[in-house]
Amino acid sequence: MELFAVIMAGGVGSRFWPRSKEKKPKQLIRIVGENTMIQDTVKRLEGMVANDHIYIVTNKVQKMRVKEQLPQIPEENIIDEPFGKNTAACIGLASIVIKSKNPDAITITLPADHLIKDEDQFRKCLSTAADFAYKTKGLVTIGITPNRPETGYGYIQFDEKGIDNNIYKVLTFAEKPNLETARRFIESGDFLWNSGIFIWHVETILSEIKKHLPDLSDGLDKIEECIGTNDFEKQVVLVYGQLKSISIDYGVMEKSDKVYLTKADFYWNDVGNWEAVYEISEKNEDGNAIVGDVYTEKTFSSYIFSPRKFTAVIGVENLVIINTSQALLVCDRNNAQDVREVVDYLKMNKRNELV
Repeated sequence: MELFAVIMAGGVGSRFWPRSKEKKPKQLIRIVGENTMIQDTVKRLEGMVANDHIYIVTNKVQKMRVKEQLPQIPEENIIDEPFGKNTAACIGLASIVIKSKNPDAITITLPADHLIKDEDQFRKCLSTAADFAYKTKGLVTIGITPNRPETGYGYIQFDEKGIDNNIYKVLTFAEKPNLETARRFIESGDFLWNSGIFIWHVETILSEIKKHLPDLSDGLDKIEECIGTNDFEKQVVLVYGQLKSISIDYGVMEKSDKVYLTKADFYWNDVGNWEAVYEISEKNEDGNAIVGDVYTEKTFSSYIFSPRKFTAVIGVENLVIINTSQALLVCDRNNAQDVREVVDYLKMNKRNELV
């Protein structure tokens, strides 16, 4: 069994404005710790997946920075999509490239921008899933045991009767619920958070794409014919121009009868917005998480980031304050999901220098 990895790294991280921008998004900046998020994602695979078996799917704007941050990854393994078409196209494109190298490959597919601790347990979980996927040709995802009724995550319902070593049959996928529904999910005991991490045989995922997303499969067939030729990039552009944007969850996983999960036994956080960063950051006695040259007085439970200029904060609480050289964000922590609306506003008003 030969393991490959696909790291999805094409997002713009609009909820992390003004630090995250199109050319240097969330996965390419240091949010927690000394490394960028994509560097940590690759590091977690050490000893499990060889560097020349790791593929990064990004876009042309970000490709150069990905190369700079991951010099150990062969340049030809950094695939740039001409347009963002969601995760089904991203995964399909990487899968046909990996298939051309090894049609019997087991692929670990994961986002570039998640925080994971207990890395030995993480790799153990991946090994369990990979063994099962190779043996059964099942599609395996990793489920996270919820510790709160979170409305920002998707959920997976599973059959509590395990069928193998920490492997369970998936019954249904549920989109991000409202608070009342999330509470019901938690109380039921048979729902887990959807981590967005997948493990499967490369032929199996391509077969399921063919079954459930035939238009995408037809496009991938055309691209596959051009792998290793000068027409490859041209064909990718032509195909992508005709594809619908659809996620692998909605397009395949929710429809397939071959989906299983393994329960995570490690800390996971998708670090989806500034509120999530506050939650995982070290805090002082006033409950403030501070990065940079900051003075506070009568300020509580806030995340303040200001490494390039002195910032004074007085008499407030529960805020996110991000002060960069170009822009300032002040936001109630409860509204951290809405930061993406600033990016929409700036794009609409052609303030491209700020996005």
